[in-house]
Amino acid sequence: MEILLIALQAVIVVTSILCIMFVLLNKGKGGGLSDMFGGGMTQSLNTSGAAQKNVVRITTVLAIIWVLAIVGYALVLRFNPVA
Repeated sequence: MEILLIALQAVIVVTSILCIMFVLLNKGKGGGLSDMFGGGMTQSLNTSGAAQKNVVRITTVLAIIWVLAIVGYALVLRFNPVA
């Protein structure tokens, strides 16, 4: 059981870091924090629509994995608490 907890902790840490990185890669849609912190620069890079859609898809998958890892971790602790 301890190995499962360690594995879930590792997944949570890695997906948290990757989610932050991919959220920062997302192109701003106008207004908000992305424009305040240099979001206008991404518009001048002329990124393709397909690449942007892939970044959005990867971000979504990472967020789903992160949520599932958090729920799994909570369930493991709920039904098998570590002394």
